[in-house]
Amino acid sequence: MPKLRLFLATLALPLDYVLVFLAGLTAYRLRFEGFITELRPVLFDIAWSNFVLTMVVAAGVVVVLFSLNGLYQLNRHLKFVQEISRIIAASTLGLAIIMGWFFFNPTLFGSRFIVLAAWLLVIIFVSLGRVFLRWLRYYFYKVGYGVSRLALIGQDTASQELINLFIKNKSLGFQVVVQLGIDQISNLAAWQNKIDEVIVGDPKNSHDNNLKLLEFCSANHLGFRYAADMFEAQTHNVVVQTLAGVPLIEIKRTPLDGWGRVVKRIFDIVFSLSGLIILSPVFLVLALLVLIDSGRPIWVVLDRVAESNKLFKLYKFRSMIKQAAALKSDLIKYNERSDGPLFKMSNDPRVTSLGKHLRRWSLDELPQLWNVLKGDMSLVGPRPHEPAEVANYSIYQKKLLNIKPGITGLAQISGRSNLSFNEEVKLDLFYIENWSLTQDLFILFKTIFVVLGRRNAV
Repeated sequence: MPKLRLFLATLALPLDYVLVFLAGLTAYRLRFEGFITELRPVLFDIAWSNFVLTMVVAAGVVVVLFSLNGLYQLNRHLKFVQEISRIIAASTLGLAIIMGWFFFNPTLFGSRFIVLAAWLLVIIFVSLGRVFLRWLRYYFYKVGYGVSRLALIGQDTASQELINLFIKNKSLGFQVVVQLGIDQISNLAAWQNKIDEVIVGDPKNSHDNNLKLLEFCSANHLGFRYAADMFEAQTHNVVVQTLAGVPLIEIKRTPLDGWGRVVKRIFDIVFSLSGLIILSPVFLVLALLVLIDSGRPIWVVLDRVAESNKLFKLYKFRSMIKQAAALKSDLIKYNERSDGPLFKMSNDPRVTSLGKHLRRWSLDELPQLWNVLKGDMSLVGPRPHEPAEVANYSIYQKKLLNIKPGITGLAQISGRSNLSFNEEVKLDLFYIENWSLTQDLFILFKTIFVVLGRRNAV
């Protein structure tokens, strides 16, 4: 790795810590500004010195969350939008942890203004810090300092696209010094003192050739990258472990096989519990409306399939007539989805007058927050399906059961019921194989706008 990239990546951590610390102190000072105290008098009595000590610890916790969210990966170049999204995701998780802490310790610290202001200021300060680092990196790359000099192996279309990408995006910090065909690999030795890395752009390069190039790069202290073939592209979640001197590659089902699962569960518990508390008046109103419109039961309990093909009971406000399940067999012939195992009927006669509005605004799904809190579901994940539907899954589609189903998901915000089943499966599998907390937050925020759009509701 070129020294400039290593230096900037290393600099990001202490810079983030300082900026988070300053954001907290700024929030504290803002609380005592006249225009704030006039609106809401100061009721807490935490001293400045005690708050400074608190921020010393809190800033460290936030930086740890940044690290868990992949903001300090040395070998991965994030786009600016991805970087900001991860900052927002990690900061929001920190906010959720603090809110949970205060919920169970209400006398600990009483200023919600400082907490919320600090959250917003952390996002702003750290984002500006990343803008500065990007500007610094771009400046050095522009003057030719710290650029990684490449030997590109391959003369196919993919290799040429890489060259064009490096030329157009100097901020990536790569410069192709020499391009060699696969049959010219033996000439690489003449360039070993003029390059920093070797990239094999042609995915058709043989396994033996890649091994020889890896040995050459290792012997000459050069970086080595290669374009993955189709199989490797589908199995990117891998872990290498050495047993009895033999390197074994474990293909992980999802990035959630590990700490990701713990983080996602904490995220689900905090936000589902908060949602149940905040929306409790809405639950009461909806329950009364269902009772007035069509009587009891107010909600329905449905069998659905969860992770690892396990059954669970899914809760929803009742939006159909009481005999809906018994009538489904009579309506199968009107199914508008012939591309998969799911059932859809635009003007389903079983839906009540109130149920149409509940479904349009997805209000019937609010009780699923209880499923999330229990651990049956997640806030974000593939749509939960009926056992009879899952029984008709292909082997490929059964990958959907690698994680918990969700209240919302990538498929729901990408077209809702307009998507074919195969398109829905592809989106959900992409989510499973590329999970991140940032993506969960993005999906949750976009779900709000999709619901407000009131289009394609089922």
